[in-house]
Amino acid sequence: MRAAAAAGTVALLAAGLTACGGGESLEEQGGASDGGGGKSLVIGSAGFTESKVLANLYALALEDAGFDTTIKTVANRELYEPALEKGQIDVVPEYAATLAEFLNAQVNGADAPAENPVASSDVETTVAALEKLAGKRGLKVLDAGEAVDQNAFAVTKEFAAKHDLETLSDLGEAGVEVRLAAGDECVERPFCQPGLEKTYGIDVAEVDPKGVGTTQAKQSVKNGTNDMVLTTTTDATLEDFGLVLLKDDEGLQNADNVLPVVNAKDAGGKKVAEALDGVTAALTTQDLVGLNRQVDADRRKPEDVARSYLEDEGLLNG
Repeated sequence: MRAAAAAGTVALLAAGLTACGGGESLEEQGGASDGGGGKSLVIGSAGFTESKVLANLYALALEDAGFDTTIKTVANRELYEPALEKGQIDVVPEYAATLAEFLNAQVNGADAPAENPVASSDVETTVAALEKLAGKRGLKVLDAGEAVDQNAFAVTKEFAAKHDLETLSDLGEAGVEVRLAAGDECVERPFCQPGLEKTYGIDVAEVDPKGVGTTQAKQSVKNGTNDMVLTTTTDATLEDFGLVLLKDDEGLQNADNVLPVVNAKDAGGKKVAEALDGVTAALTTQDLVGLNRQVDADRRKPEDVARSYLEDEGLLNG
């Protein structure tokens, strides 16, 4: 989902990366602090709710550790990753498998993720590959946590009860034809239709291209037009549509565990790592679901949601 949404071009960097709503470019701001605990850090955020929440969690934790922080929202990975390498951004919230394959393509060529993938469903192996690739780009990968935002499949509670489903293996064993609401690329992506058929033996009769986790896609499953929807593990609105996730019990999806990535020169010090490791250790996938929901459904500001969470977890000293 995140990889498909990242459609920007690196050429836009020439115009200067700016925060949403205007402001000076990152190049105009100059560099960030040194890695040993300097005063100024720029936290990057992609343009979707979860990334904004995570960026605010990082910014507040770092402020509590004595840093001055600024959050810059940049549309997508194609823009913020080069800025991270240059030190225009110092810290970004990332996803292990997705970034690993992004850097795999940068280092080893555009065909590398398909021909020689480095990510898998094993988080330790995936992070090890990511660390190696990131190091070549002047980046440092901090600890991965339990929270994971990866592709997932959901059905209605009624459909699950009717066919006695808890896992994707259960669905394959049930032998029912499935109409799947997903992105149009699903028919060829290994994590989608081909993977469901090969790994689980699920009979995908049709892919309805309504997008990944969109309201339209989920509504089509709720009203019975489709049987299953491709979404993500941190989708905050599944309950609104009466949907439940089926467990990926055979590990079809890659390990997209949440983790901070920093510019090694400007933010690679112990003080930064300690502040961010505390956030990572606390976060769970269900936490992310709840945080996303507070922003998307309850209309709270990401900064307020992040502050409340850190206070509740005892992660702010102030």
